[in-house]
Amino acid sequence: MKYTQLGRTGLEVSRLVLGTMNFGPQTNEADSHAIMDAALDAGVNFFDTANVYGWGENKGRTEEILGTWFAQGGERRDKVVLATKVYGNMAAEGDAWPNHHKLSALNIRRAVDASLKRLQTDHIDLYQFHHIDRSTPVEEIWQAIDVLIQQGKILYAGSSNFAGWKIAQTNETARRLGSYGLVSEQCLYNLAERRAEMEVIPAAQEYGLGVIPWSPLHGGLLGGVIRKEREGGAARSTSGRSADALANTTVRAQIQAYEDLLDKHGLEPGEVGLAWLLTRPGVTGPISGPRTREQLDSAVRAVDLELSDEVLASLDEIFPGPGPSPEAFAW
Repeated sequence: MKYTQLGRTGLEVSRLVLGTMNFGPQTNEADSHAIMDAALDAGVNFFDTANVYGWGENKGRTEEILGTWFAQGGERRDKVVLATKVYGNMAAEGDAWPNHHKLSALNIRRAVDASLKRLQTDHIDLYQFHHIDRSTPVEEIWQAIDVLIQQGKILYAGSSNFAGWKIAQTNETARRLGSYGLVSEQCLYNLAERRAEMEVIPAAQEYGLGVIPWSPLHGGLLGGVIRKEREGGAARSTSGRSADALANTTVRAQIQAYEDLLDKHGLEPGEVGLAWLLTRPGVTGPISGPRTREQLDSAVRAVDLELSDEVLASLDEIFPGPGPSPEAFAW
């Protein structure tokens, strides 16, 4: 495994992030534990989750699965850089109650204690804001975060799904208050969705945030979906935005060109999608959310995959980025 520092921090993390969103909804507890053991054996030390994972009536279930894994001992918790998120309402559907979601100081305090209990740990290494909160002052958020840092409940704060200007506002407020500020941004970023290159990633680089791309294969769109379709596996290979995208003839032609290119070079699409992100400026490591051990093994192989200049140039031709801001939309 290869490692890098998370943004401007001294924290060393693996260049592959283990995403756990499927643990519970898609993968049972025993298999989830086996995947985490295999990830640790492969040198993956950066695990990402969120308080709402488990979804529906099972919100929090994913954190619980991590907690029972940590409780097995064997230095599991000590070896892992643990990241979770706060924002979503943890109440059951139709049972929402004020102050049980978003980023008020009250909810942050309540949410972190609940996550610590589910995770069976005394601290969270990276506590991430899952979404921007348009109704809570940034000063209030940093006041709550600084208290948690002083209490030893969290070490660092990060953002997720923030616009470039919001990263700037949040860190400039932190600077004014004497807080350390955001150290990471978790954003949607992959070959098929490169808008983050315009402003989010430049803002993250300017403020010393490590970029942690989620959905690196765009919901399966970049994982060899057309080949799997021919083999009869399309039902498991696409969902949500990727299924909708593939129905577009222009996108389908683009994905076909992608798969043809990689077939020509003897490369696996899913591994290339991850390996490409590892070549991008500012990227700490993509989040791979395996349902199975085989998917984890494929993601681990991507860390050592070296893409030739020819392949990289061809990928840019198939999936051209927007270009830097403001030139992407001005002169």
